[in-house]
Amino acid sequence: VIQLRDKQATSKKLYEESLLLRQLTRETGVPFIVNDRLDIALASEADGVHLGQDDLPIPAARKVLGSDKILGCSAGTLEEAIQGEREGADYIGVGPVFEARDTKPDAGQPRGLHLIDQIKAVCHIPVVAIGGINHANAQAVLNAGADCLAVISAVVTAEDIRQATLDLKTIITSGARTE
Repeated sequence: VIQLRDKQATSKKLYEESLLLRQLTRETGVPFIVNDRLDIALASEADGVHLGQDDLPIPAARKVLGSDKILGCSAGTLEEAIQGEREGADYIGVGPVFEARDTKPDAGQPRGLHLIDQIKAVCHIPVVAIGGINHANAQAVLNAGADCLAVISAVVTAEDIRQATLDLKTIITSGARTE
C-alpha cells in the first residue's frame, strides 16, 4: 500500500501529487490511500483514506466514501482503537510504536509494543503499526501482533531504496512469528 501524506502541500499540489501516484499505483496494482484528506482521495479516485483523531469523523467519511473504499484511522490508545472499529474503520493505524520525530515531529510519545497486543486482544480488524519501525525492530512489531507495518525512513533514507523495501517485504511476508 502507498499512502500519500503531505501536511505542507496546498490542496492543488496535493491533488496533482495524488493523480501521479494514482496512475503509478494502478499500473502496478498497489492500493493507494490518501492521508487525512477525503476530498483529495475522492478526486484522485484513491482506494481509500486514512483519518487521524482530529480529522473528519469516521461515520461521516464512510457516508461520503462509500463501503467499497478503504477507511483507516489512527489510534494512540486502546479506547481510540475500539471506537475506530465500532464506527466502521477497516483498519487501525497504531502508533507511534517507537520514536518517530524525524518524519512526524508531532507524533507524540512512543506507545510501545504493548499497545498493539492490547488492541489485537479486543479488535477484529487489521492493526497497522507505525512510527520508528525499521529492519531491526520489524520482527518484534510483528511478534507483538501487528498485521502490517507502515514505514517511511526505513525505506526513503536507505542508500538502496529498492533493496530496503525488498528486505522489509521479506520480513513481513515470511509469516514467521518468533517469540
